[in-house]
Amino acid sequence: MTTEIKGKVFCFGDDIDTGQIIPGSYVVLTDPYELASHVFEDVAPEFRSQVEQGDIIVAGKNFGTGSSREHAPKAIKYAGISAVIAKSFSRIFYRNAINIGLLAIVLPEADKISKADRLTILLEQGKIRNHTKGEEYNFALPPQIMLDIFNAGGIIPYTLNVLKTRC
Repeated sequence: MTTEIKGKVFCFGDDIDTGQIIPGSYVVLTDPYELASHVFEDVAPEFRSQVEQGDIIVAGKNFGTGSSREHAPKAIKYAGISAVIAKSFSRIFYRNAINIGLLAIVLPEADKISKADRLTILLEQGKIRNHTKGEEYNFALPPQIMLDIFNAGGIIPYTLNVLKTRC
């Protein structure tokens, strides 16, 4: 595995809930790109016009609290975000992110990272380089099964790959 992710940072605070990520009125949408067009609509309306493919969200504590629907991490991923780094995650958001192939990294020092900083995530090394500030942060890698699911692109592609090898 040689996963290296580069992008600029968008910052959010503590307790960002799934309703703030994607308002509940849009959970009926089935097209993930249409869903993504409404991400952070009420809390950061400028986000969609500024985000570029590969960018990174950095947040405070308890990111993704709220409903257990996978719409929130899916909207983030299809908006172009490659990873979410937070001090902590809601447990169900964290698992849903991995299941849909969105990298979620717990980093206690997340508050050292600022909006528009340029980061490189070295996944296999458990390191984040902040090129803007000349800093480096270490994070604990998730269990191997979660990395395998992420690297496959989510739980569905992972499961299909496992079934191919067993049948």
